[in-house]
Amino acid sequence: MQTFLVGGAVRDKLLGVAVSDRDFVVVGSSAEEMLAHGFKQVGHDFPVFLHPKTGEEYALARTERKSGSGYLGFTCDFSPEVTLEEDLRRRDLTINAMAEDEKGNIIDPYGGRADLQQRVLRHVSAAFIEDPLRVLRVARFAARYRYLGFTIAPETMQLMREIALSGELISLTAERVWQELLGALQTHNPEVFIRVLRRTGALHSVLPEVDALYGVPGPVRWHPEIDSGIHTCMTLSRVAMETEDPLTRFAMLCHDLGKGCTPIKQWPHHKDHHLLGLKPLHELCTRLKVPTEYAEFAALVVQYHSDMHHVYRNGPAGVVDLLDHLDAWRRPWRIKPFVQCCKCDFLGRKGFENRPYPRADYFLGMFSLCSQVRAQEFVKLGFKGRDIKEQVRLRRIELMSEYFTTLPRTELDDSDNEMPPYVLASLMIERRGVPPLEEHPH
Repeated sequence: MQTFLVGGAVRDKLLGVAVSDRDFVVVGSSAEEMLAHGFKQVGHDFPVFLHPKTGEEYALARTERKSGSGYLGFTCDFSPEVTLEEDLRRRDLTINAMAEDEKGNIIDPYGGRADLQQRVLRHVSAAFIEDPLRVLRVARFAARYRYLGFTIAPETMQLMREIALSGELISLTAERVWQELLGALQTHNPEVFIRVLRRTGALHSVLPEVDALYGVPGPVRWHPEIDSGIHTCMTLSRVAMETEDPLTRFAMLCHDLGKGCTPIKQWPHHKDHHLLGLKPLHELCTRLKVPTEYAEFAALVVQYHSDMHHVYRNGPAGVVDLLDHLDAWRRPWRIKPFVQCCKCDFLGRKGFENRPYPRADYFLGMFSLCSQVRAQEFVKLGFKGRDIKEQVRLRRIELMSEYFTTLPRTELDDSDNEMPPYVLASLMIERRGVPPLEEHPH
């Protein structure tokens, strides 16, 4: 009976990054022997055991043979005769197919250490193609380690394309797809996950609502990157700079789903995309069994992110209305993430990356000011029932009216504030008699 540290713990130790979980593989043992040593068996698909003192996971060495479709279609052998090299061979990537013995020696039969040094994600063997889940896993690793310079080996990318073409991705359960997506959203570069799936042809099977955005144009004046799929990845990249919160990042991924539903005859404009996006968002969240908290917040971002770009258009009452729609008074935690999504929607455009977006801070200030209004003060004044709610609203509108007087005029002028310099120059000419510019898509 021999015990080895395996997988991610070995990989991250060699990379010099923090090791979060440690997994072990046991060679030359059996389930009966593990139980006799006080280990507790967990799970039904594979004999995995928890250490009686540390609680860390220990799995018997195993081999796998494809016997059906999907990522569960395997016959496994857990006999004591299975070697460490055989167990490592079944793993997805060479950098995950290393082990460390009790003396600290690295066992690396498939070149994982060299691939770590070369920053390459490479499959271990041709058996890689047998498990469709590996397409998502490799895409997630590409997102996780992009900041270290990792890329996917061309031959591995080709196998991922073959898996996507095979149709086996549809066998993945909603829970596994969501788990991989959620993991990708928590990486340094979540947009890489989407890009890799798109390059392999897997995005259409995994996230068809996002895939539908590719090839859908936006007005070049407001979206120089043109393609709505590219814009979505740009915003996802940008929001990852603002926050590590996966809920905010998920909403950012979904914010423009409505553009994939806009009638072609309206292209490149996308009027009402904020309403059209609710249906594909619901379909995505239902199919992947997305947690309610994620689905509800994403729906708010889909429906109201455009309002933020013209937050002053409807005056002080419009600001209060938007905060009401966001349920800001009962769920104040929503406001900062919502503002972050709107800010990153604005900055996630080619040539807009470094432009100021002062209304983010102004809006947070307006929310803070409105939050100071309490119903109790109107109860003390003798108001009852619906009159209390109306008085609270009127007081908040009054505060916003006062706040508006402190804002720079350029901030209040929605038509000018979001335009790049060359558009501002055109606008100055237009105001002297030249035909008007096309309407802002938002």
